[in-house]
This record gives sequence, structure tokens and C-alpha cells, in this order.
Amino acid sequence: MSELFDAVDALLASRASLPPPAERRRLRKAHGLTVEEVAAALQVRRATVSGWESGRTEPRPPERDAYARLLEGLAKLYPAPVNSEAPDEDTAVPDTVTVGAGAPAPDAGIPADAPDSVVVAPRPPTSSKPSTSRRPGAEKAKAGPAGTSSAGSDPRFENGPLAVVDVDEDGQVLAYCTGGLVLDVPAKSIPALVDWTLKEAKLGQPRLSGPGKDADPLLVLTETALERYGLPVALTDEERLAGRIPEGHKVVKQLARAGWKLTKRGFGPWARIHRPAQGSERACVQLCIPSWHALDSRHWGNAAQLPPSELARLLCVYASRVTTPRGSTAVTGLELMTALHPPTRASEPDANGKRHSEHNPGSLGKDPVDCAPCEAPDGHPLLKDLPRFHVRGPGEKLFEEAYDWARPMTDAECTRRHLIGIDVNMAFAAGANGLTVGLGAPTHVRNPVFDAKLPGSWLVDLSHVDLSRVKVAKDRWANLDAELLPSPFTPTGERPEGPAWYATPTVAYAVELGYEVRPIEAYVRYDNGRYLDSWYNRLRDAFLATMADLGVHTDMAPADFLAAMDGYKERDPQLAIVVSAVKATVKGGLGKLRERPRGEGWRPGEPWRALSRPTWRPDIRAAVISRTRINLHRKIVKHAAFTGDYPVAILSDCVVYAADGTSPLDYLPYRDGKPLPGGFKLGINPGLVKHEGTQTVLWGEEVRERFDAPELNLARYIKDGTVTGADNGE
Repeated sequence: MSELFDAVDALLASRASLPPPAERRRLRKAHGLTVEEVAAALQVRRATVSGWESGRTEPRPPERDAYARLLEGLAKLYPAPVNSEAPDEDTAVPDTVTVGAGAPAPDAGIPADAPDSVVVAPRPPTSSKPSTSRRPGAEKAKAGPAGTSSAGSDPRFENGPLAVVDVDEDGQVLAYCTGGLVLDVPAKSIPALVDWTLKEAKLGQPRLSGPGKDADPLLVLTETALERYGLPVALTDEERLAGRIPEGHKVVKQLARAGWKLTKRGFGPWARIHRPAQGSERACVQLCIPSWHALDSRHWGNAAQLPPSELARLLCVYASRVTTPRGSTAVTGLELMTALHPPTRASEPDANGKRHSEHNPGSLGKDPVDCAPCEAPDGHPLLKDLPRFHVRGPGEKLFEEAYDWARPMTDAECTRRHLIGIDVNMAFAAGANGLTVGLGAPTHVRNPVFDAKLPGSWLVDLSHVDLSRVKVAKDRWANLDAELLPSPFTPTGERPEGPAWYATPTVAYAVELGYEVRPIEAYVRYDNGRYLDSWYNRLRDAFLATMADLGVHTDMAPADFLAAMDGYKERDPQLAIVVSAVKATVKGGLGKLRERPRGEGWRPGEPWRALSRPTWRPDIRAAVISRTRINLHRKIVKHAAFTGDYPVAILSDCVVYAADGTSPLDYLPYRDGKPLPGGFKLGINPGLVKHEGTQTVLWGEEVRERFDAPELNLARYIKDGTVTGADNGE
């Protein structure tokens, strides 16, 4: 008899009543649950729960009973508001008043032989939303920081900047978008997928600047999507070397037959598919293929291995706060500069009322400019007349790079217990903030009077600057131990021996330290401006907003900040990847300003592809690095003058000091919670410092002894103490 009762109970459970779809979603949100949490508890896919909440599908046993139990419990905790049957403002309830033949009503029983999710037949849509949506009422993505675009702010792009295209267990092609939205994709081929993206998907991102262009929609293809559309899951060694699949591949031929074109880089990890623009309307879709190594693990971590919904969330956060990815983080960083300062704009109407394209003030323009000979890297066409094996010295070549300096520890430092590394947050971004850079071509000047407000490259002798006595304030000089300090004028920290080329911030620092400078010649740029300010502001906001999501805020006390930084990556690994990608966007974008030849049969003395870009500007890169290095040296001098402590090693933006304690608070001079003015300050803002790592002094001495290198740069290994090779990084 008990077996009969169990069977009856099962029948009752299979007909468990459910509230309307809008109420299901309201109850989940009221309890602070995410779709992922509900899906994990019920052991179903995220898209399945989304379908239940949108009214497109209904659960079947045994999940139906568990889902009903969850909703019943939530309904007791969060009763529906009195006299209020309207759903949340951003919830679209399907107008389902009749159902297709044989299909149950939303809250009716489900036949025992029904499929995993029964599709309810809604009325034909009356709005402009695509009929392919599996979640018409999908919630919008979290708002980004001030000044960033958010999904849904432009009806043309209401589904977000991008979509991750995947194929589920039932063979249905799905597009995972911002805020958990999932779209059904009807396209059967890559050309059809491109058409669908432009006509129905409503993907893209509004322009970041008035004269600019809207960001093209981005599709990220998973391995299952590649298989569905006839593309290889992985590239062969030959294809990886070429960076694309062959032009004779069937998918490339399909695109050509449909009238689509590929850019010069072909169908590779970041393929761009386009047609000629019709007026102001662009017809371009970009593809990102993670299994073809589109997402570099050095910057994107394990993003390529994430499930589609999680990858979509990660990339959409990055896109909303930075910009839609358009290639590597370096490519994206460079294109972000152009998006914020487009080269041209529309002119005022002429006599006939017609507008024309004209130069956009404050931009780099649409035509490349030649650099100065001293700014040209080896192999540049400007240097083709030099002897074949000629090595340019400091008097011929501008060499502004980040620090790589270390020294032996003093006896007093060896008696201390620990080595503590501090790292400057977003150091190169902070170096770009407020920096005046050249916008046009350089002008050659002989025997110029130095002007700290004029960007350029200066040939000047700074060997007379004595770090044992420097000006640290307007009317205050300090006596320091120059042997324990790196020179601010060279990346190796060695004192210059004669005239050398320097960027403006380096020469200005010599004047700031209290010494006279007399340039011999210079290449200056009278057309200049703060080109990188908006670029810095957007990347700073993206960084700070994402760190705030991870529990690290800008207004924290020093001890609270150090505690918050401890293990912040584990709080949300996806957002931690976004932080890494933002940092890489800064460094990569600046590196692209002096991009070197990348194969292609290039020979020294010949131009390479990057030289045709107006954003190929080695002088801007040099100025940012110069200012970043000088900013760091200024803090080191202030710290030494106040505490008597000197750095043991410096690598780029990481500085190592010997101390008795294990925390930066054990040696940074804080008084009543306030840091030394002009010195190091703990905090998350760009330019402030965080704890990089702590090791023992015995560890440092053992490492140097092992490699027989008294000046091994310990800053390279201070983070976790792991030493993988000698100081050359091998």
C-alpha cells in the first residue's frame, strides 16, 4: 500500500502549481538569489531557469516539485505587495493568453512524457524586440562607474556589446549576452550569423566620443559553435604561425559568396567581417575565438575555459567599463585612445549647407607623422644610412624605460629580518594622467632654452646632478647617500657620463632637484595637449569600480586596505580577471605606441605596417615611461630624506625595502593615519601603493649567493619567493 501512496504523491508533485513567471523572478530577486544559484540548487542549466522566469518554458518533474517548494518558501518570506500585480519595471511578461495545441498553460500540469522544458506559445510580439529572445525580460547588466556606458542605454544595442555563441545539449545555438540574457540563434552558417547579428541581435556599443563611431558587435565563438559552423576547434601549427585559416577554407568562401569581406589579417582569432558602409551605417561584426588563443592567458587568466554565461559576464563587464574588445588588450588599449579622440569630425555647414570632414582638435589626426631620429627604434627607415652594425649610444638614441635596478645590501640592512615589496597601482596610467604630449610632428631646435611645458626630446648633459644633495621642497635641501640611490636619469640606475637624449619629464626633474640644465639640441612639439587624460580617466574608473566590486575601496584606512587586498581575487575570480585585463590594456596600449616589426619579411631600413598608423608615436610612450620613473624616484627621495631608508631593488613599479616587520606599515612613515607628503601612500588609487610581497633577508641573500649575483634584482621574485632562473628572467 505504501508504494501506491508514494506513486500518488509523485503524481501530485508532478502537478505542483507555480506562480506566474513574473512572480517567480520577483521572489528570486527579493531573496537576493542569482539565476546561477537557483540553477545550481536545482541541478539544471542557467538558461533553463531563465526560460522558466520568462514564461518561454515550464519545468517538468522532478525539478518542478523542487522549484515549487522553493517558490512557496520564498512567497512566505516575501508576500506580493497589496494591490500591486505589476512586475518589476524591467520585467517583460509574455502576453500568453492562449497556448498552442497540446501545450499546457503556464501554471497547469505537465504530461509525464513532456520534454525537459515545454515551450509555451506566446502571442506574436508587438514590440521591436527580436523574436529570438529566450528571456525577453532579462535584467540589465550592473551599472558601470561614472562615465561608462551601460547596457540598454541605447535601444539599438539593448542586448549589450557582445554575445558568447554556444550550442547546448539539445543542439540549439544560443547567444549569451549581458545581464544573463540568452538569445536563440537561428543562423545555420557564419554568413547567416553575421546577418542575424546586424539585423536582429541588437548588439553593439554607443560611441565614446561625439565624432567617433559606434563599437561593432562582438561574437565570441565557443568550441561547440565552431564545430556547428564548420570551423576548426584549434588551429594547426602552420595556421597559428600565419595567424589565420587558409583563404581556401569553406567558411571563407561562404563569406565571399555572400558579399562579406575580411580585413588584411584574415579569418583569425580576432576576425573582422564587413561590407562597405552605406552612408553612416556600418556593416561590421567582429569574432573572438578563445580556442584559437584570442584571449591571452597572461592577461585573461582562464577566461577561455569558462562556461558561456560566465565568459559573457566577464567580457561584458570589461566592455561596459573599458570598451568592446577589438583584439588583444594591447590593440584594445590603443583603439580606446582613438575612440576617445577620433581623428576627424564634421565641419560647420558651408554656404550650401553641406558638412565636410575636418581635423578633430586634440587628436593625433588621420595621417602619421615621422618621429625624430633620436626617437626612432633600431631598424627604422630614418636610420637606413647608418653603418650596418652601428650601435647607437645615449647621445644618439632616446632611451626612456622603466627601472631595472638593484644593489648589494648594507651591513645594517642585513641585520633586519625581512624584505618588503610595495607596488605602485596602475603606475603607467598614473604617469599618463595630466601629461602634456605632442600631437604633431617635431621641430628641430639647436641650443634651446629648456621649457618644462614643451613636450619633446632633449640632448642635455645631466651628469653633474649630485643626488647627495637635492632639493626636496621649495626652500628645503636634503643630504642623502647617493650610493644607495639609483640615478633617476637611466633605467639601470647608473649615473650618466655625458650628454644623452631625455624626454621632457626627465629633464624637468633635474631642474626640480635644484640643478641647471643647458640642452644642446632638441626636437620639440609646439602642437601639443593632454591627449591621454580621457584614456586615463576611463581606465582608472574601470579599475576602481571593479576593485570596489571586489571589496577594495578608495576611502579605506591603511590597515583596512591591506586586509581587503588579502585574497581579493578569490572573492570573484571573474572580476579579478577583469582587473588583470584592465592593467594589461594600460601597458599594452602604451607599448603599441612603439610597435616593432612582426615578421612579414621585414628587413632593417624598410618601413613596417605599424608606421602607417597616426598612433605610432614612440615619443608619447617615452614621455609616459619617463614620467612614471620620475614619479617613483621622487617618492623614493622623499622617503629617504625623512626616514633614512633606501631601496634595495626596483623593478618597473615595484620597490623593495629592508625592514624589521612584515607589513608595509612597519616602515612607511604614517602619523595619525596620514602618510608622508609626497611619499608612498597605501591605497587602491592609481599612483598609490599596495603590498607586493614579503620575504626574509636570509632568503634574499641565499638567492643572490645561489646565482653568484650580489645585485640580483630581488624585486622580480619578492611576490611569492619563487625564483625560476637568473636575473635575466629565464
